[in-house]
Amino acid sequence: MDSPAKPLLQLGECGMQVLECRARVLPLLHDISLAITEKNEIREVMDKVASTIAGHMDRAERIHLTVFNRKTGAILIDAAYGLNEEEKARGVYGPGEGITGKVVATGLPIIVPNIAKEPGFLNRTGSRAHQDTKTIAFLCVPVKEGREVMGTLGVDVRSGPEENLGQDLELLMIIASMIAQRVSIHRARQEETHELRESNQRLQEELAARYHPSNIIGTSKPMQSVFRLMEKVFSVKTPVLVLGETGVGKELVAQALHFQSPHAQGPFVKFNCAAVPESLAESELFGHEKGAFTGALAQRIGKFEEADGGTLFLDEIGELSPAVQAKLLRILQNSEFERVGSNHTLKVEIRIIAATNRDLPKMIQGGQFREDLFYRLNVFPITLPPLKERGSDIVLLADYFVGKYAERYGGKVKRISPPAVEMLLSHHWPGNVRELENVIERAVILAADEGVVREFHLPPSLQTAESTSTPSEGALDQRMKRVEREFILETLKTTRGNMAAAARVLGITERLMALRVKEHRIEPKRFKDNEKEKIIP
Repeated sequence: MDSPAKPLLQLGECGMQVLECRARVLPLLHDISLAITEKNEIREVMDKVASTIAGHMDRAERIHLTVFNRKTGAILIDAAYGLNEEEKARGVYGPGEGITGKVVATGLPIIVPNIAKEPGFLNRTGSRAHQDTKTIAFLCVPVKEGREVMGTLGVDVRSGPEENLGQDLELLMIIASMIAQRVSIHRARQEETHELRESNQRLQEELAARYHPSNIIGTSKPMQSVFRLMEKVFSVKTPVLVLGETGVGKELVAQALHFQSPHAQGPFVKFNCAAVPESLAESELFGHEKGAFTGALAQRIGKFEEADGGTLFLDEIGELSPAVQAKLLRILQNSEFERVGSNHTLKVEIRIIAATNRDLPKMIQGGQFREDLFYRLNVFPITLPPLKERGSDIVLLADYFVGKYAERYGGKVKRISPPAVEMLLSHHWPGNVRELENVIERAVILAADEGVVREFHLPPSLQTAESTSTPSEGALDQRMKRVEREFILETLKTTRGNMAAAARVLGITERLMALRVKEHRIEPKRFKDNEKEKIIP
């Protein structure tokens, strides 16, 4: 008949048993001491501690170390012996929940002699589902730094009626105190990583909201057509070619396409093909190895590698040299390339969005742009209209820029006077939205004390006779009419197009008001809703 089982490790026995105790305990503590002083990653250290305990405790079946995250309030299994990854993932507790949660909440160790008879034992991992739990005891001790509980060390052991589990618990508490410092460092890193992930998630959500098409300024028909096209390619990875004049917002469209796509969590990398000399463009895009050319003192990661898993925006694509165009074509075909000076082929998963203000078909005819590359890029073209074709969008954009720069410079500017609006609408805007933004920024600075952007706050290029459709010289009567028109426009804006109210403010009859409105070719209806919705580009 087999002799009765002994406790795992008897710490308090005398005589020969003391020697036996030392012979069994000291090697365990020595091995754990070595494990926690190794310069490995903390999780490797904890896994080694768990396996070391299992190696010295014959009847230990499962060992797990949990870490309490103060940021999330969750207690998670961080390292384990005898549990697979799925079982570890299921072992999630809150403070006070189950035996593990109670140890974290109270800071006191707990012995469960028979887990089958303990209702507080939750078995969240499910690792004991196919085992006779009547023969299993569970020991759980806190891992503490001072009075603060950082986690727990728990062990399943095969128990019998003669087992002295209290002595085994003492040993686990010694081990818990030995690993406490490494657990503290590990937990701090975990919480920092969690905070960074949360911060990154918030940033991604803010960017997605900022670059959503509904937040790009524009209600004109040409822009509505652009929005419909963009929605078609949000969920697909096809290359997009954004066309349009300088300053129309091609980069803004590229950002919206990225941040509304399934790979929005990946990087959005920009590369201006016109800003880099031809001799450096290949290295910038594809990277280079150390010593690949004079000055290559270290390995360099190119834009394609940086954008792996996300989007690469190639602005001014028409400025690339034929040699770089050939390499770009290969990437579009099979997502493969080599760094300069290397024979090792790299593979990336990215989406290409290209943009240009050049006439690529004309460049193809002149031999400046590869026809096969054009067809690869031109799978889904989106053409942005120039500002002069967007009508009322000019006023929307101007109002937005007034708010933006008034806030930036701490000014009191709230609106643009109707005559100044007329000047903005009559300008042909060769620099498009970028030019408009610069004009409004200057005007807000000049109008800081008045609170209203007026005609004379706009640059001379908008105040010419050509831009305002008025003669450069004229009789007093003509000049008086211009002043009269400005007064009528200001009043109509104040009364939101109500001609009767405007007539009362100006002290004239409604009939005379109607005549003046007709004479100056003013449309009162456009002032009925002069409070534009603030839209974030």
